[in-house]
Amino acid sequence: MSIDIVKELDRVLASDQHDPFMVLGFHLIDANKPSAVIRTFQPLAESVRLVLGEQKIDMYKMREEGLFEVIISSFSQPVDYFYEITLYNGIAKNVRDPYRVLPLLTEFDSHLFNSGTHYHINDRLGSHPMTIDGHSGVLFRVWAPSARRVSVIGDFNYWDGRVHQMRVIGSSGIWELFIPGLGEGDLYKYEIRTQSMDILEKIDPLQFTAEMRPKSASMVTDLDGYQWHDQEWMTSRDSSSTTIYHSPMSTYEVHLGSWRRDPSDPQRFLSFRELAGSLIPYVKEMGFTHIELMPVMEHPLDESWGYQVTGYFSTTSRFGSPHDFMFFIDQCHANGIGVILDWVPSHFPTDGHSLGRFDGTALYEHQDPRQGHHPEWGTYIFNYGRNEVIGFLISNAIFWLDKFHIDGLRVDAVASMLYLDYARNDGQWLPNPHGGKENLDAIEFMKHMNSVIYERYPGVAMIAEESTSFYGVSKPTDAGGLGFGFKWNMGWMNDTLAFFSRDPLYRKYHHNALTFSLLYAFSENFVLPLSHDEVVHGKRSLLAKMPGDEWQQFANLRLLFFYLWTHPGKKILFMGGEFGQLSEWYCKVSLDWHLVEERPMHQKLQQFVKTLNHFYRENRALWEEDHTYSGFQWLDFKDVNNSIIAIARKATDPRDHMVCLLNFTPQAHQNYKLGVLADVPYRQVLNSDSSQFGGSNMENNDLKIPIHEPFGEAPMHITVTVPPLGGIIFKPEY
Repeated sequence: MSIDIVKELDRVLASDQHDPFMVLGFHLIDANKPSAVIRTFQPLAESVRLVLGEQKIDMYKMREEGLFEVIISSFSQPVDYFYEITLYNGIAKNVRDPYRVLPLLTEFDSHLFNSGTHYHINDRLGSHPMTIDGHSGVLFRVWAPSARRVSVIGDFNYWDGRVHQMRVIGSSGIWELFIPGLGEGDLYKYEIRTQSMDILEKIDPLQFTAEMRPKSASMVTDLDGYQWHDQEWMTSRDSSSTTIYHSPMSTYEVHLGSWRRDPSDPQRFLSFRELAGSLIPYVKEMGFTHIELMPVMEHPLDESWGYQVTGYFSTTSRFGSPHDFMFFIDQCHANGIGVILDWVPSHFPTDGHSLGRFDGTALYEHQDPRQGHHPEWGTYIFNYGRNEVIGFLISNAIFWLDKFHIDGLRVDAVASMLYLDYARNDGQWLPNPHGGKENLDAIEFMKHMNSVIYERYPGVAMIAEESTSFYGVSKPTDAGGLGFGFKWNMGWMNDTLAFFSRDPLYRKYHHNALTFSLLYAFSENFVLPLSHDEVVHGKRSLLAKMPGDEWQQFANLRLLFFYLWTHPGKKILFMGGEFGQLSEWYCKVSLDWHLVEERPMHQKLQQFVKTLNHFYRENRALWEEDHTYSGFQWLDFKDVNNSIIAIARKATDPRDHMVCLLNFTPQAHQNYKLGVLADVPYRQVLNSDSSQFGGSNMENNDLKIPIHEPFGEAPMHITVTVPPLGGIIFKPEY
């Protein structure tokens, strides 16, 4: 097919060319004769020489804008050449021609990407250091189907979008260019000319590293090269798809920027490697099984806590490099600690350098603002009906599990994806084709994602932060569910914190807040969260929520933790709660660690959580049957006037059980009847009121022999001393 060379050259000069390879680079003049023309566009060059083997040939400046050309009549294949360029500022440099390389993206990759089933697009799109034809450089690819022109810009071309114009590959919408001479650490962005002739500067949606905020350029990064040491952990984790459901799971939620800061410079974050040396030993000593990290993906504003993600494939540069983060995770696994990441596929920010209106059109977001703009957060909403966007998100989820060995993803704001009317008034949303409010595209996306992930990584935890009664969030997709492994129990959290904030005198009027959660506790695989959201925006810290004087506040908080750890479901506690942080959490400062160093009650609370965690992990009855009725039994839920409940937690072997009593008032009781399940002696094994935890030390030190008289829901009972605002656990001694 013949082309109008002059017209295509004019488009290059105007920086409006979708395929500069048509006229730039090496082109045979006559296939039957050894003659060729070589052209290069160097708008900043005063002169250019072609270096071809031993020859140095001055190139003709055919256009004042910087278009140079030379015709060579004799050469040998393959032709290897470079340019000696003298810039107007007198700087001389040698560059190899980026317009020599044939398209490298395969049709199969394009097909998978455009169909939304390329689950490793991070291996194809983005920037990748590599060697082609013996020359090292970086291969750039970016999806921008509606762009008129896309260029790679950076320090290497003075951020001039005329120099490295890319080529679009067929109808894929993907632009590609290999630039020789670049390598790891080079900064870059994409300059995009839209259909309306606007010029945009965008970061790479698949960048692996970015500049430290407030700068925002993408950085060429090679993720390969880290030597993992966690093969035994990974093999054990994925040995069974059900292991995690029948295992202890006590998670410490952390915001890395404020868990602890450099004591000598409170403005400086600790790095991933520094945190590996401080956070991991602390979590291990405290007995938590997992760390859940609030988003570590790149984000511009500290106050967003990481939930306004601009770089979905990049660890934030605040804490170090991707390899530093790999080291952190590797060390977690070496210490028997799983890592869960907060992940945000529900929305993304409107920052001009990021995903929004990426090629001048609604590319990643939905075109209709009633589905594409979030009124509550002022953010864009992904277009879950577009194949390439689905592929982007699923690939991103897999990326963290694959490249970083992450053990689970906590998916943020699932409810906002499920419902078209979320945070919208009448008239601000469109019903689905069936007239309902469910977002069918988002539902299909989540099913698709979870199916793919669990097929590849059966031992991970996909956790939905979902606050409604939507059916089957943690049910398998083939059973009509969304396919998540777990769902946050927001109802339990709201009821529980509302109950504990009340004066104990009035708790008897709200007794159902304690019992209601057990009506639905096994309808999903629940996680019980006491998260960061509950200690910000005027909600007060957990300790400050508790009523009464200081002693009662600490007793109440110990009882809250006792209730959390004995209630069916996996556990999450936000950092600082374990030692009774007084002030609300603020992301710009360290936790108040001085409280632990200076105040005994905070020390004793921390010791209680540590003891509770280790006790939990050592006793199968508290976790082995977390998600079935066979692991739980009411013993007494009718003592409303005293605000006391009693439950049994059971392992797979029902003889392995525990009897738990919780007293939610400061009133102590002697000779209180407590139902038990076996005709054997019972021994007290844990008491939140113990003096070592700051309690009044009302203990049950003697063996309790059952009385053969039914009580509550139990066939027999023992009599016990009930401590004030306390929880006690008894185990049978066979």
